Amino acid sequence: MTEIHPDVHDITVREGNGRFRVFLVDGDTPTLFDCGLADTVDALAAGVDEVGIEPERLVVTHGDGDHVGGFDEVVERYGVETFVPAETDLDTEHDPDHRYGDGDRIGSFEAVHVPGHTEDNHVLIDESRDVAVMGDAVFGSDVRGLPAGYFVLPTAFYSTDLNAADENLERLLDYEFDAGLVYHGSSVTDGAAEKLDAFVNFANKPD
Repeated sequence: MTEIHPDVHDITVREGNGRFRVFLVDGDTPTLFDCGLADTVDALAAGVDEVGIEPERLVVTHGDGDHVGGFDEVVERYGVETFVPAETDLDTEHDPDHRYGDGDRIGSFEAVHVPGHTEDNHVLIDESRDVAVMGDAVFGSDVRGLPAGYFVLPTAFYSTDLNAADENLERLLDYEFDAGLVYHGSSVTDGAAEKLDAFVNFANKPD
């Protein structure tokens, strides 16, 4: 567990040969972003215990198994109020309390629909906190063996439409945030919006 940004906790759990990550944001309504795999909720809960803040809200960024697999167990364990993208096909025992979409607000966070990796992928941005939860819109650069501290696109193998994933990053350029939290690779904890802008504008320039 790491406090990666003020009141923002990175809970990264390694189970066997795998790894998953969630983020727990403290505040008036402590909020868990994503919930890991179905069989790793005990490990997630141990990370929550270490933080010492019990979540009251769960926000799912998109429907991949490593982001939504623990949904039922987290609901049963914590009794959280749940928010799931409108496009997400959720195969769970518990229905979500709320479906959300582009432009909706969840507490102090604004949802931005950034499809490409998956059709339902959303980024949640809180400019007052200077933080964005990126879903899988981007990965950390070190996931591809590069120096940490920058963004790269998700892998094509795991993406529905990599060209759309690239093009739709422009939807994030009107927002200001210092920290961009990713689930694969290392998060960008300083100058995240500026680094994303540089990546997008380079990628969109003709040769």
